[in-house]
Amino acid sequence: MKKLTTAVLAAALLVSASACAAPTQLTTEQTCERIRIVGSDASANVGKTGMIILGNRLRPILAGASDDLKPSVQAILDYTDESAKENPDAEKLAGMQEDYQKAGATFTQLCQ
Repeated sequence: MKKLTTAVLAAALLVSASACAAPTQLTTEQTCERIRIVGSDASANVGKTGMIILGNRLRPILAGASDDLKPSVQAILDYTDESAKENPDAEKLAGMQEDYQKAGATFTQLCQ
């Protein structure tokens, strides 16, 4: 009986681990909805702390984001990571600004 219980437990752990290992690919609509939820929180839009919060909330979305929105989510995440640094590189941020704005435009276009 002990061996059977151990085998069942091991099988259950394997199934649950495999379910957690690979993120599910979201549709564009699902990705939009998740980004809307993250962006609607006012705390994610204020200063360095807001950029850290926004970045931390976007990371799980990036893993399963739709192919249409994955580059945009990555651009926003890169921008938030640089902005949240103790001493952000102004030149690097200026270079990222265009990609950040394109990401916003793509989001607006695909998520209306």
